[in-house]
Amino acid sequence: MTSAPNVTLNNGVTMPQLGFGVFQVPDDATTAAVSSALEAGYRSIDTAAIYGNERGTGKALATSGLAREELFVTTKLWNEDQGTGRAPAAFDASLDKLGLDHVDLYLIHWPTPARDLYVETYKALEKILAGGRVRAIGVSNFQVPHLRRLMEHTGITPAVNQVELHPGLQQAELRAFHAEHSIATEAWSPLAQGAVLGDEAIVRIAAAHGVTPAQTVLRWHLQLGNIVIPKSVTPARIRQNLDVFGFTLTDAEMADIAGLDRGLRTGPDPDTLN
Repeated sequence: MTSAPNVTLNNGVTMPQLGFGVFQVPDDATTAAVSSALEAGYRSIDTAAIYGNERGTGKALATSGLAREELFVTTKLWNEDQGTGRAPAAFDASLDKLGLDHVDLYLIHWPTPARDLYVETYKALEKILAGGRVRAIGVSNFQVPHLRRLMEHTGITPAVNQVELHPGLQQAELRAFHAEHSIATEAWSPLAQGAVLGDEAIVRIAAAHGVTPAQTVLRWHLQLGNIVIPKSVTPARIRQNLDVFGFTLTDAEMADIAGLDRGLRTGPDPDTLN
């Protein structure tokens, strides 16, 4: 069974660098998918309130036979629950659905700048952290200006910023800001929903190593230092996505993939989604 290496977040908490995401997986299919992932060796599971599958995720965790300390569980606060009046209750609801007494990482899902609530929301997350029911807090889909403002007005630098990131959207400026401030970069849609898997460079590099294009892209993420959370509901592909530690991309191959950046967003623009 393969296991992923850990990365150490800025508060000393360790997190597997490669985890399993459940975005767009129906709740009634999530239990089987997460169970397959745990059996394959994944120990980090990423869900969110808006996905509607926290309960299915929790069932898989409960029946896995794994000790709680072996698992790293992330969930996220949805936009409509931002603000000090709603965030604590939303967190409680997520814990209840997951069947857990704590989560390992809790994220603000989107900055939703027009709402102008992300600073006060993050302060609510800081209180939840102080209460011991989450081990690390962070954000998702935050741009550099959002992060700067957050850090100016709150006391804890986010441990993680989870953003859309893949060879077609490499987020170099954002990754540099993260590195400067010890914020871990976590990639969602790491394969661009398949949109980059046919790129000539990816196909050629995959063939050279005897691996799939998806494995090539996941290996690229890992060598950049990104945390990555591929999603699949197919057991064979779930296992395959974890089997990316037996080969290394060369500097020239990394450079070839760097040349594929083309501003390709598969999801919403964080500056306009509200």
